[in-house]
Amino acid sequence: MANKILSYRTDIPVRFNEADPLGVVWHGHYLRYFEDGREAFGKEYGLAYLDFYHHGLAVPVVSAHCDYKRPLRYGDSMIVETIYESTPAAKLIFHYKIFSKQQQELIATGTTTQVFVDVKTFDLHLTMPPFFEGWRNQRGV
Repeated sequence: MANKILSYRTDIPVRFNEADPLGVVWHGHYLRYFEDGREAFGKEYGLAYLDFYHHGLAVPVVSAHCDYKRPLRYGDSMIVETIYESTPAAKLIFHYKIFSKQQQELIATGTTTQVFVDVKTFDLHLTMPPFFEGWRNQRGV
């Protein structure tokens, strides 16, 4: 089945060092939560950063966007939903939804885009790496 949607949800607690003196999470940490979601997604679906590295690739983020809906506070827990967007282009696109675990409210949404580069030279790969194409085909995305 082509174009199947792959998503994964992971629980993350708000840590003390992520909050300001008023107990509100600093806006820049939301990108870290996206990263936590991507790592959990990769672990679940067999697409970890080391898998890219073992194929001579790095996948740096070249675009990140976050829309903030409500604040997180120290002591909260969140659920980060990470959704893979299939694209014919040689890049990775993920969408995110962060929910308050306690109230089930939408806290933030976002998107990141990553590209494939040579791990040593950082030269951009303009075509889909074969191992990644195999991963996509195996999962029907």
